[in-house]
Amino acid sequence: MRPEFLIPLILIFGLLIMGPRKLPEMGSAIGKTIKEFQKGMREVKEDQAAAETKQIAASTTTPASEAKPE
Repeated sequence: MRPEFLIPLILIFGLLIMGPRKLPEMGSAIGKTIKEFQKGMREVKEDQAAAETKQIAASTTTPASEAKPE
């Protein structure tokens, strides 16, 4: 099936199953879910970036006990 027919087909199917009154509520709920998912993904990426930065900073500094005397 061609992709340009998929979205209208899903909307028609949803209209038949849920009815015209529930369809806006379902759309709103799906939108909120997508927004929360994207927020969670952003937070995970930020946490990973912070952990990598912390790991790089820890690996570039040497503790005083390991420093070679000159």
